[in-house]
Amino acid sequence: MSVAAIRIGAPATLDSLHLDHLPPCGDPGPGEIRVRLRASSLNFHDFAVVTGMLPAAAGRIPMSDGAGEVVAVGEGVSAYAAGDLVVSTFFTNWDDGTPPATAFTTVPGDGIDGYAREEIVAPANWFTRVPKGYSAAEAATLTCAGLTAWRALFVDGAVKPGSTVLVQGSGGVSIFALQFAKAAGARVIATSSSDAKLERLRALGADETINYKAEAAWGLKALELTGGHGVDCVVEIGGAGTLDQSMMATRVGGHVALIGVLAGFAGPVQTALLMAKNLRVQGLTVGSRAMQLEMIAGVEANGIRPVIDSHFPLADLAGAFRHQASNTHFGKIVVDM
Repeated sequence: MSVAAIRIGAPATLDSLHLDHLPPCGDPGPGEIRVRLRASSLNFHDFAVVTGMLPAAAGRIPMSDGAGEVVAVGEGVSAYAAGDLVVSTFFTNWDDGTPPATAFTTVPGDGIDGYAREEIVAPANWFTRVPKGYSAAEAATLTCAGLTAWRALFVDGAVKPGSTVLVQGSGGVSIFALQFAKAAGARVIATSSSDAKLERLRALGADETINYKAEAAWGLKALELTGGHGVDCVVEIGGAGTLDQSMMATRVGGHVALIGVLAGFAGPVQTALLMAKNLRVQGLTVGSRAMQLEMIAGVEANGIRPVIDSHFPLADLAGAFRHQASNTHFGKIVVDM
């Protein structure tokens, strides 16, 4: 019986994504596990790969997030048994510490084949356990979006009870950051261009909201909402196009976690503001396997569940990406295998 998979075409576009059928996976070798994949979830990184914004080999199997059940374990594997649910790590060779220089060369769905398929045999350390009580679909939201938010707040940042955090929009990273920050006892200011989405963000716990279309100088508005003090941490998903507003919103000595490029890959930055406020602007890309396990423990301790917008079948992966591009989603878009 063949294994369904989606491949990138040449050139890479949504229209050139196509279904392929792979031979069944063999038995796992020493240190490997065989996983029947059940779900993936969409990230901007995946969109950039399938649309050619990030170069990938023709025929690459996309998607960096994957979750499913273990169906067989190879010699020497003791952490998993058949029937266990597991979720992928974004970096296959970054277990702990600082990222290796070669980290990006083996990111699934980018440097190597990813999880837009029904089955895979891979080294056991490419996966971790999932939070207790999570479905595969819920677990698949954690690999990229969940861990990015976790690292921004608690690994690179120092968010704690009483901190103030600003999150941008209602995508997966921003909603996880909102949920994590509230669980830590922080105050959250959320931005969006949609009043309806702002209402939903308030329902999730946002303390203050700003419509950035109505308030073009939303950084000053955030500063005003903090009594002129500024926020402790900004989870910055826009990139160069929104960085100046984020710096304006941040307190002296505050932290801007630069995790996205939705509003621009490059552009002018007010370096005088950066220096005057003694800000720490730190770029980050997801995190290590050890960080993922810490996040999972935190998710379990606080009963956090991901916000899932919609489900698409694997065969309609292009449709899922078109929904992502419409910017009408709220939370994560899941692909079911």
